[in-house]
Amino acid sequence: MFNQFIHNQFSIYSDAFDYYANHSECLIAIEKFVMNEICHFVDLHLPEIKRDYDEASYLYPFWKNYTPLERGRSPVGDQYPWIEVGEKVFGSKLSRYFASNFDIKDSGLPSGSDERCIISSQRIKQLLNITDSVWVFIDIKSAGPRDDFNHAVMSPYQVSGSGNWENIDDGVYNEPIVAKGVRVSHDFLCSLSPIYVLSDNTISPLANFVIKPIYGMSKAGEQTTGQPLEKIRIACIPNGILLSHNPAYLKSYPGLFFPGKDDKNKDLRKIRARVSFDVLKEIDDWRVAEIVV
Repeated sequence: MFNQFIHNQFSIYSDAFDYYANHSECLIAIEKFVMNEICHFVDLHLPEIKRDYDEASYLYPFWKNYTPLERGRSPVGDQYPWIEVGEKVFGSKLSRYFASNFDIKDSGLPSGSDERCIISSQRIKQLLNITDSVWVFIDIKSAGPRDDFNHAVMSPYQVSGSGNWENIDDGVYNEPIVAKGVRVSHDFLCSLSPIYVLSDNTISPLANFVIKPIYGMSKAGEQTTGQPLEKIRIACIPNGILLSHNPAYLKSYPGLFFPGKDDKNKDLRKIRARVSFDVLKEIDDWRVAEIVV
């Protein structure tokens, strides 16, 4: 199975890559299209999103003796990690929304974002020309008032890269992205392909998004009494072809990725990087949206 379709995939991938490298406006258009769909989804379902997100606080008596473990460095101890709350509340609803508005495939990959599916429609075909499909990857990253920064920490499995594939047996590989900081920099080994070719010849460019639910902290004296949803930030990270080839955003916006929070001795294949929402807005103002609950 691993190499059953490789010759056909290599040929189709090479042609699709060349097409989108020369017609980068198609990739930008599909990213904006999906961004608008996600924002519409949030607007449409905001009351139930708020209801279900806040339910985790009301359910406190059922989990107070089994609280999730603290994350990050030197936590103060008055917040509860809320990552899985956001993943569940947004993920299930997003899948239902896409399924009701597009043809959908839940094709598997060994690793990737929290939510991922291939969506297809004639509207998509009008934007992408040579295919009617896009593979949407969405990471959901809940944050509280003390970690509500204007960036997101991305793992290598959450960003697409340069997508080189010169020799048929080598498969797709990505050139390192430099996560450039003020004092230090490091290589970021993003591992997703900018385009996938399925066994049925479906061409699926990748579109990467971050949904960042921001919760507040209700207080009674020094005690936290709830972590209600207050706002939602949505960001679109450019496809690897846009980053590395055309328009080559990494050259024009070297601060787009900057060092993550991992120890430098960690396996380089696992080291994360931060993506700046401020720089994303410099690239295109629609690439970051914020919805106040």
